[in-house]
Amino acid sequence: MLGWKNRLAPPKRSRPTGCLLILSLLVSSPCSPTAAGGVRKSDVDLELVLAVDVSSSMSLAEQRVQRDGYISAFRHPDFERAIGSGARGAIAVSYLEWAGPKYQRVVLPWTIISSAGDAKRFADALSMKPIMAETGTSISSGLLAAAGLFAHIQVAGERRVIDISGDGPNNAGPPVGPIRDMLTGSGITINGLPVSLPHSDANGFQSFAGQYLSLYYEHCVIGGPDAFVIGIDDLAIFEVAIRRKLLLEIAGVPARPRLASYAGPGALTFDCSMPGTAPR
Repeated sequence: MLGWKNRLAPPKRSRPTGCLLILSLLVSSPCSPTAAGGVRKSDVDLELVLAVDVSSSMSLAEQRVQRDGYISAFRHPDFERAIGSGARGAIAVSYLEWAGPKYQRVVLPWTIISSAGDAKRFADALSMKPIMAETGTSISSGLLAAAGLFAHIQVAGERRVIDISGDGPNNAGPPVGPIRDMLTGSGITINGLPVSLPHSDANGFQSFAGQYLSLYYEHCVIGGPDAFVIGIDDLAIFEVAIRRKLLLEIAGVPARPRLASYAGPGALTFDCSMPGTAPR
């Protein structure tokens, strides 16, 4: 089933000193609309980083379905229509894969997409890249790597969004909460695609229920104006969920709750500072 949930920007908290360099790069980026030298007119409607989990807890078949979901989304006619609905009719996209604290790989660098042809070429390029799996699930390190890409983009966007998928809670690297707060405090919106697929006991990995992982992402990962979660607990809906999420992000339309496969707010609480903390 598909789970939807909105979240407004979380309250600001103290930022870890080890991550201040990332924040300074984001603020001082020469392509930022508010960089030194005056306000610059935006070149694109959206700067979007697709931060995709490739941890080894997902099987090769699941990784393939996930990759194909993104490829199909870029080839779908609705994708071009969503881009055309923007004031500038163009977005900038980068595709990043992440796993443990030491693994973040830019699969496709920043690419301007303003037509169906651009989107198809992006999808074709992605389809040619090998699928790799690595150990660990460091959401915090994945977010930092995604945020760092904004410092190297050569255009200015009206909005900055990180679209991060994952099949488990942060279990390595820095705590995710302070990283989330630092990035949203710099003007980045973080949306989540938690993946809760059933795993057999034979693979040795823990399976997280859709209710738990969707709420974990809501409370500990996403943030910024109109941030939202779309949870996936069925392999068959991967493609539709990814496409719907991208269309909402491109159009800049707040995702109002429609269908939920998990309990309402307040049902569970989380300690986001602990890796894989169980809800209370």
